[in-house]
Amino acid sequence: MNKIRWGKKAASLLLSVSLITGLTSCAQKGKNSGDELIRLDVYSQTANYSGMQTGWMADVLKDKFNVELNIIPDGNGVLATRMEDGDLGDIVVWGNDGDNYAQAVNAGLLFDWNEDDILTEYGSYIKEHMPDAIKKNQGLTSQITNGKSDALYGFGSGVATTNEDHQMFFYNWDVRWDLYKKLGYPKIKNLDDMVKLMEDMRRICPKDDSGNKTYAVSMWPDWDDSMVMYVKATASAYYGYDEFGIGLYDPLTGKYHGAMEKDGPYLQMLKFFNTLYQKDLVDPDSMTQTYDEMAAKVQNGGVFFSIFNYSGSLAYNKPAHTEKGKMMYCMKPEDAKPIVYGMNTQGGTRIISIGANTEYPDLCMEILNWLCTPEGSMVARYGPQGETWDYDEEGNTYFTDLGIQCHKNEKTKMEKHKGTFKDGVLQAGIETWSIDAENPDSNGETYNSDNWKSNISEAETEIEQDWRTYNKSQNISEYFEQGDYVVVPGTSFTMEKTPEELKTPWAQVTTEIKNGSWKAMYAKSDAEFDKLVNNMIKKTEAYGYQDCLKWLEGQAAKRYELEQQATQKKGK
Repeated sequence: MNKIRWGKKAASLLLSVSLITGLTSCAQKGKNSGDELIRLDVYSQTANYSGMQTGWMADVLKDKFNVELNIIPDGNGVLATRMEDGDLGDIVVWGNDGDNYAQAVNAGLLFDWNEDDILTEYGSYIKEHMPDAIKKNQGLTSQITNGKSDALYGFGSGVATTNEDHQMFFYNWDVRWDLYKKLGYPKIKNLDDMVKLMEDMRRICPKDDSGNKTYAVSMWPDWDDSMVMYVKATASAYYGYDEFGIGLYDPLTGKYHGAMEKDGPYLQMLKFFNTLYQKDLVDPDSMTQTYDEMAAKVQNGGVFFSIFNYSGSLAYNKPAHTEKGKMMYCMKPEDAKPIVYGMNTQGGTRIISIGANTEYPDLCMEILNWLCTPEGSMVARYGPQGETWDYDEEGNTYFTDLGIQCHKNEKTKMEKHKGTFKDGVLQAGIETWSIDAENPDSNGETYNSDNWKSNISEAETEIEQDWRTYNKSQNISEYFEQGDYVVVPGTSFTMEKTPEELKTPWAQVTTEIKNGSWKAMYAKSDAEFDKLVNNMIKKTEAYGYQDCLKWLEGQAAKRYELEQQATQKKGK
């Protein structure tokens, strides 16, 4: 490390500029103020893109820091290879703070933000405004190293400015509202009613915009971790349980439901999707297609239902559809109690770090610090200030005419940059502040454009007004606040490192859960489904499922204790 930092400092001495000039330039353009365009590798477990950052964000980063970002997404063997080489990249974005992150800490592959006072000198905004997130990360280091170190290796994404509220609703239960209206707004109480609704929608809309067959749902396996992602997510959206290892955790009682629990939430939801499959309502490509391939089908009107807005309304509700009276939007079953996460000043589990072997730790720190400022956070979400958004004289946030078009359609061509708005979106999967955190540069507004004063207006289309009128709601927040939901309090809880003796069983169990679940979902009859599920249960038991379950139950108990403390503290 000393050799690397000496090399960087020696190079700076070759610049024929004064110290004062250099410092002034740093303040204006970042640490790299010379003519050399520096390339930084960003290894991100949350990215869905591979290659150089392009478009408007590439221009912003080049102008401010004279850098370009090379995005390296996670994939089979990518992390293992990079860890073996001892180089994770310049900036590292973790999907969670579990075993992989702990291995990197123990292997010395992450840069300590307190070294040479790098946080103080180049991350001052983070240091001043994210103290709880910093403290949480140092506590996590202490936990991982058994108290031997409290080094600071980053912070968890989605930091809040207060713990007093909950985040925006994440599980939206988007359906084709125009078809729901056409069917006469049938009452949907439970999952059985949802299946019937999907059958009726197929009956009146058998083909998509291009004449292809329509389906109730289209899924993708890319994001499967310990379980099939879409199955566990729908369980969270219906029962209000949070995904937790190889099962689901009830934050109201602290009870832990293992994935293989008979009649438990995971297997019940797996049966829901199998029922849809047996009725030819699940896209048969779900087990093999990519996220982008799924999204194209949603955009083409081939899907009636999505548990998430990004694979539902955000993808489908383009002018080409809404102007014709077509729209996807929220319609949850009456019995559903979707989970929503409490605001947390300590941040979440997706940690943003700097690689230990970077040649440019100061520059990496400056970039991350900028992304944590109101300007950086806004630019990363909505584009360049003054081009796509700005503040009015009263400090209220608004979209420019170009910004309005970009917000409605990400494929809108940018005026001052190459490509579309979507082409320039930051591909590293970095989120610093929670979208529902307060933006201190505004007039009391948050980073969430849905709640800006300028965007709370009359419905733009008749179908949107129909949704508002029927649900007596102006927006998603009002809609979900009227019904039942479960709030998970924000705490400092982090799942402990998987015990060494469980690592092999864990890998075998989780692989079988994923593979077995997809097979069961595609069962052609109830009898075949039961047979495949029972076979999956037997295999996971043989691999050591009960040992994994027992450990997770202990973790759930610790989590519940912290959440109870947080709830009691908030109630005082």
